Amino acid sequence: MSENKKIRIIIDSTTDLPPAYQSKVLTAPLMVSFGEKEYRDGIDLSRKDFYQKLEQESILPKTSQPSPAVFESLYKQVRGECACAVVITLSSVLSGTYQSACIAAKDYPEIRVVDSLNVALGTGILAEYAIHLAEEGMSLDDLADELEKKKKDICLIAMLDTLEYLMKGGRLSRTAAFAGSLLNIKPVITIKDGTVVVLGKARGAKKANNLLVELITQNGVEYSKPVLLGYSGTSDQLLQNYITDSQDLWVGHLSRLDCCQICSVIGTHAGPGAVAVAFFRSET
Repeated sequence: MSENKKIRIIIDSTTDLPPAYQSKVLTAPLMVSFGEKEYRDGIDLSRKDFYQKLEQESILPKTSQPSPAVFESLYKQVRGECACAVVITLSSVLSGTYQSACIAAKDYPEIRVVDSLNVALGTGILAEYAIHLAEEGMSLDDLADELEKKKKDICLIAMLDTLEYLMKGGRLSRTAAFAGSLLNIKPVITIKDGTVVVLGKARGAKKANNLLVELITQNGVEYSKPVLLGYSGTSDQLLQNYITDSQDLWVGHLSRLDCCQICSVIGTHAGPGAVAVAFFRSET
C-alpha cells in the first residue's frame, strides 16, 4: 500500500470533538429511539434536540450500534477517494460498534480499526490526536500503532449532577437514588479497562468540582496533547462553574480550552448537568 495515500479518520457518533474538528472526520451514526420513533444520532437528531427530548420525555431513549453496512458505506467513500482510513470506536466493552467496524473492514485492506476502550470525550481526544498525526504525514500502520499505545494514557473523569437517569436506566436502585438526591450526592466516575467505574462521591457541586480538580491533578495532564471538556444537557452553566473553580489547572498551560456538548449515548445514562474532562496522562 502506498505510504502517500491520504488518511481519513472515521469515528462513531458517540465521539465528542470540538467544533473545529467535526468537519475533518467521517462519522458512523448510532441509532437513538424515543419510544417507536428512531433517529440517526447526529443526523436526524442533533445533540441540542436530543437533550430537549430527554428532559421532556418520561421514558429513557434506547441506543443501538451502527450496522456493518453503515461502516462499509464509509469505507467505500474512502476507497473512492483513493485514500485509506483509521476507524476509532467507543469501547468494545460498552457497545458492539467496534465489532461492526471490524466486520465491515474484512475486504478493505486500507482500513485499520482501533478500539478506544473509552467513550465520548475520551474517544474524542484520541480522534483529535489522530487527525494531527495524519495531517503531519504519519503512515497508516504507524498511526494505528501509535493510537493503540496512547489510548492507554487517556483519562476521562466526569461528575454527574443527578442520579435520576442512572436509576431510570436500571443502574442504580430507586432507594439509593432517592437517598443520594436527599444528600445532594454527586458521583465522580471514570472509564477503566473500557467500562464505567466510580472514583468517589461528593456532597454538593462545589465539593464535587474540588474532587474533580484533585483527581485530575493526581493523574497529571500532558498539556501538549489534546484536552477536552464537556457538558450534558441544554445548558453549559455547570461546566462554566467548574472552569471557574479549576482555573489553576488550565491558565498558563493551554492557549485555549476546548469544550463541547457530550454525546447522546452518554447523556442517556448521565442525564443533564454532567461535567467531564478528558486528557492524556503525563509521563512524569
